[in-house]
Amino acid sequence: MWNSNMIMENFNKIFIEKTHCLVFQASLYNETSKSWIGGKAPALFDSREDLVNANGRQYYFYLTIVNPFKEDRAISIFIPADFEDYLENQIYPDCSIQIFEHPVTAESDRNIFTHPDLIKHSIDDGEIVSDKASMEQSFLIKMGGSPRLIQDEKYYFAKLMEDSFAFLLQVDEDGYPSTLVKGNMPFNFGALYVFTQLQEHGAFKQTVAGFWQFS
Repeated sequence: MWNSNMIMENFNKIFIEKTHCLVFQASLYNETSKSWIGGKAPALFDSREDLVNANGRQYYFYLTIVNPFKEDRAISIFIPADFEDYLENQIYPDCSIQIFEHPVTAESDRNIFTHPDLIKHSIDDGEIVSDKASMEQSFLIKMGGSPRLIQDEKYYFAKLMEDSFAFLLQVDEDGYPSTLVKGNMPFNFGALYVFTQLQEHGAFKQTVAGFWQFS
């Protein structure tokens, strides 16, 4: 488990100074894990189909991760079932990938959002590493520090910076275990970048999908 005091002591280094970051890996599912990728969505969303399937789109659950700075809160990501949809709408403010920040809840017993190509895996509690070191290693999720970009183009960030969003995390398919995907990779062997409006003490005012990239 995380050492909460140590995590909070490093908040400024991770999000403000950006000298360090948290990196997370995926492993075969452990029933005690509160963070996971693939499988069923958190039970909280059982009664929120209309919220998730917004604008006439059908969505698949991608992952949920506990906020290490506020361990009663989690972030869940849903991606459109139609790949062409999020391929055509891949940059904020038009990115069609949905991000929800919500209370931590157990996994649902319903398959209404289950992605057919993802096999459920646990996401570990993360490790604090230097931002420089993270650029040279494999990870499923990197939280804080600076994003490791596939395409370093300013237009990806323009509207995000204008609206005062800061980099929160990226999900990188380079860090998928070989047992995770049984079909096509959701991001075409790419990465998803999530941004937030930071508040003190690890709270996030608003969290959005910034963009996703592939080579």
